[in-house]
Amino acid sequence: MDTNFIYALTGIILVSLASLVGVFTLALKKKLLEKIVMILVSFAAGALLGGAFIHLLPESVHEGGPTFLMVTIGIVVFFIMETYIYWYHCHAGHVHTHKHKGKCPIRPMGYLNLIGDGIHNLIDGMIVASSFLVSFELGIASTIAVIFHEIPQEIGDFGVLIYSGFSRKKALFFNFLSALTAVIGVLLTYFFVSHVHGLTNYLIPFAAGGFIYIAMTDLMAELKEEENIKKATLQVILLLVGVALMYILKLAFEHAH
Repeated sequence: MDTNFIYALTGIILVSLASLVGVFTLALKKKLLEKIVMILVSFAAGALLGGAFIHLLPESVHEGGPTFLMVTIGIVVFFIMETYIYWYHCHAGHVHTHKHKGKCPIRPMGYLNLIGDGIHNLIDGMIVASSFLVSFELGIASTIAVIFHEIPQEIGDFGVLIYSGFSRKKALFFNFLSALTAVIGVLLTYFFVSHVHGLTNYLIPFAAGGFIYIAMTDLMAELKEEENIKKATLQVILLLVGVALMYILKLAFEHAH
């Protein structure tokens, strides 16, 4: 069996296991959980930016292809996907309120959350698999970036399912089931994309666009809301640590070669 496939499958299984972290948060106090999530979000933003600008984009430019066009398409597609899922979450439950105009109040939309998360995880699987098809270094960088992004997201998803009326066991099971769509993404990429010459030249910059979008509009936008200067400074430091990790990873692989 192709070693790239084994690496990609192992990487995405590790990513999928992030869906299980939600159960451990139930034993934590709210303030401690908020601190942990803040640390993870800050680090994930840096890891995603580092993954995009230090690993994915240089590799894409080196390989050739419409790099910057695909980055733009990646950003736009992630925006459309997130906008649609957000709109559907807000309107499928027929939420009509002037008090919360412009905001999406929490609703019992557990299954919709699972569908949206499943689509997101499918794309994650394709990103990780495509990266391993290019090089082991790129695959490792993408896997690390995705894992650190997934952990805070899965904590939030688990909370939504509990709020929606799911039991703890049911929420854990369905959240993990949704995470396994990433494996389907790996299989699709390996058995179809890998046999189409040059397609990774399109998928890698597309993935970079997705990483940039998530880091800038989701994670960093959330970090901007912090009003405490000490906490904000810590967030900046952790973000830089995430970027630094990606740079160190690149240097390590270059030294190994």
